[in-house]
Amino acid sequence: MFYRNIYKELEKSLEAKQIIALTGLRRVGKTTAIKHLYKRIKSNNKIFLDLEKLENRSIFNTVRYDDIIISVEIEGIDFNTKGYIFLDEIQLINNIASVIKYIYDHYNIKFIVTGSSSFYMKGAFSESLAGRKRIFELFPLSFGEFLNFKGFTKLPKFNYQTTNQHFISKYISLYKEFIEFGGFPEVVLTKNREAKTALLKDILNSYIKFDILFLSDFTDIDEFYKVIKLLSSRVGSKVDYTKMSNISGISRQKIKDYILFLENSYFIKLVKPFVTNADREIAKQKKLYFSDTGILNTFSNISTAAIFENAIANQLSLLGNVNFYAKRTGQEIDFILDEKIAVEVKETATAGDLITLNRRANSINLKQTLLVALNAPGNNFNNYIFGGAIY
Repeated sequence: MFYRNIYKELEKSLEAKQIIALTGLRRVGKTTAIKHLYKRIKSNNKIFLDLEKLENRSIFNTVRYDDIIISVEIEGIDFNTKGYIFLDEIQLINNIASVIKYIYDHYNIKFIVTGSSSFYMKGAFSESLAGRKRIFELFPLSFGEFLNFKGFTKLPKFNYQTTNQHFISKYISLYKEFIEFGGFPEVVLTKNREAKTALLKDILNSYIKFDILFLSDFTDIDEFYKVIKLLSSRVGSKVDYTKMSNISGISRQKIKDYILFLENSYFIKLVKPFVTNADREIAKQKKLYFSDTGILNTFSNISTAAIFENAIANQLSLLGNVNFYAKRTGQEIDFILDEKIAVEVKETATAGDLITLNRRANSINLKQTLLVALNAPGNNFNNYIFGGAIY
């Protein structure tokens, strides 16, 4: 059992009556998280139902609440006293939100549920249960969590100003493994490189086959995969629907629909531009990144620089709000963290990179800068942050 950063807040939420709703990409650890919560509840008046199993889904596939209550009682819940119902993958039941609302309003029952789509968890589920739930998002492992899974538990605290050279020498090989294979827990725990690659391909295939089937009305799986492959080659670039439509032969609107689905099922993330009142030249297009670099690496011909930038995008998003800055002239800053810190990402950083970053940051009144690098630069230049130190 490995402790995730989110577990502390999840455990605190067990004390409140509010529904705990955990969402995120498939196989990112949601089921493990709620099983951890299940074990922490001392009461015996609790049940865990995996809704991927037909026999469990059949309990809720009726419009009669009384029948559902009877079926849940048979499973072991006593509605006359405080109880806990755990439901895994609730998006597989069409009317589950109304069922949960009815039981929540009429009985002393605490629900802990998971779902793979923010469309559902933040849409219909959210509206029907306003004020009754708290939604948590679970992502692939951070690098700190990755190290914990590898047996390293005492880590120095990330410092924006300095990089510990001992930290770099100790963890750089692990960080490169993290970038290559990503943060899916079962991939991290798999030791063989070929097995890791095979597992990542299986995760990708199951996402396409399962999530498309249950969460969308898309019918052309080959076309959907074609779009994902096209997006993999454009990581770190601005999303241009017209250009992608011309390249793929798929309509612009369909490209938009696919990307919206990919974002809301946590497969990709779109980073918005940083806008200042003084600067009217900001591009309006968003930049594209994959939520896991291991999945990204299942596609060929992705540059190591793009993969490293994608990794930093994911790492920064766990620290705060992430934007990017771009002018029509081509001048860019890779990321703006919390509208305060300008971040530039280079595989190998130089003093010139820092001068350029500081100049561009000053032009939009940002006083803090962060030059992030993967490889140790030469010429005794050390005014940068090692990518693995951001966790």
